[in-house]
Amino acid sequence: YYFDTLLNSFKVSLTATFLSIIIGTPLAYLFAAYKIRGKALLNVLIVISSMSAPFIGAYSWILLLGRSGVITVFFRNLGINLPDIYGFGGIVLVMSLQLFPLAFLYVKGALANIDNSLLEAANNLGCSGVKCFFKVVIPLITPTLLAAGLLVFMRSFADFGTPMLIGEGYRTFPVVLYSEFINEVKGNDGFAAAIAIIAIIITTIVFLVQKYISNKHAFELNALHPMEEKEPKKVRKIFVHFYSYLVVAIGVLPQVYVTYTSFKKTSGKIFIPGYSLSSYETAFSKLGKSIQNTLVIPMLALVVIIIIAVLIAYLVVRRRNTLTNTVDILSMIPYIVPGTVLGIALLTAFNKKPLLLSGTMLIMVIALVIRRLPYTIRSSVAILQQIPMSIEEAARSLGASKFKAFTHVTVPMMAAGIISGAILSWIMMISELSTAVILYTGRTKTLTVAIFTEVLRGNYGVAAALSTILTTLTVISLLLFNKINEGKEISL
Repeated sequence: YYFDTLLNSFKVSLTATFLSIIIGTPLAYLFAAYKIRGKALLNVLIVISSMSAPFIGAYSWILLLGRSGVITVFFRNLGINLPDIYGFGGIVLVMSLQLFPLAFLYVKGALANIDNSLLEAANNLGCSGVKCFFKVVIPLITPTLLAAGLLVFMRSFADFGTPMLIGEGYRTFPVVLYSEFINEVKGNDGFAAAIAIIAIIITTIVFLVQKYISNKHAFELNALHPMEEKEPKKVRKIFVHFYSYLVVAIGVLPQVYVTYTSFKKTSGKIFIPGYSLSSYETAFSKLGKSIQNTLVIPMLALVVIIIIAVLIAYLVVRRRNTLTNTVDILSMIPYIVPGTVLGIALLTAFNKKPLLLSGTMLIMVIALVIRRLPYTIRSSVAILQQIPMSIEEAARSLGASKFKAFTHVTVPMMAAGIISGAILSWIMMISELSTAVILYTGRTKTLTVAIFTEVLRGNYGVAAALSTILTTLTVISLLLFNKINEGKEISL
């Protein structure tokens, strides 16, 4: 039984990874190689779809392709029975559409580093179009594809909400882990912890294999003349625009439809004709505390994240040695540890006196700090590497101490990088479910947990309202990120 669920997770993760790269890579190439109308807006929509909580996509597709979904009913009335959204196919569909933007963002960044002279040389030798894409472009971006594949694999392997909502009989590792944890509370001592260790070992092996293969194929790209956007002609122009618009439209469809249903009238647990704000009234009156927690808990975690990230960045860049390199590697471990595993680990560690933290807001803050710290660390390291050491040395020559030179001179210069990483950490924290669903109590329930529980109860109107609030918070955060970074691309 447990081996089967592990196998199920591998099947889902590998299939979702393959499809995400198959969808995202051509889209990134089209964006880099051709002029597309409305490209700036399409970019924003892709980023929004990548940053939203995965289980919201699952919930949206239930409304669209569930047994009573809008699309399902429409085709049923025409005498056509669509495949069931539940089970393996549904999980893979939702994960692929949720995660292809990650592959897109990675590949788009890599394509920006390809020198156009390489493509021109290939073109002069008769290698153009699709042949050039597979023979020249793909080999050049192989390390990036592996990195993107790893991220998508880890995200899909650790995804709890999607298989929980639409998996039905098809159980994956995080769902079994959660179920065993619930059983453990009833007396099945230590079993969930044992499964958690297996999950960590598996994800670590995958991570190390990816690193080995990536390093073996790694080479430096330096685009003196970046790829030039061309105006596609005739049939190619139709294909480029059709593919781009279709993929982006399907990617953002869940968020759009959830927002639409949040304004529909409800009678009990079903939607009825007409529009109303009753779902929002219920959301704010009964679940206002969840909205408050979604702002307060991540904000507290963010303060801690910024402090730790700046200190680690300083150690890694300014005090580089074996110990600081180890700290840098250890700080990235949250990337490969599923959220449910971290939640169980924290409860196991802090469930007895003198460190009895279970059920408190503090344990939620600790979990979010551990889970989302890497984003701010990476951006802080990147910006600090661009600041010459001579600036700090100049401050010290004028009488400032090491600490004062760093805090009063270097940190202000790092501000843009720190804040952009902090915003990405914030976006990920407000949409965190897999850890929160393990650690929450009635007093510490967050928006994601509230949405999840409302969907399980069948209160789709309230769930839609809460999802729209969460999406709005995400969009505002992304706009702020864009403002601070002056329109630069998001880097994951």
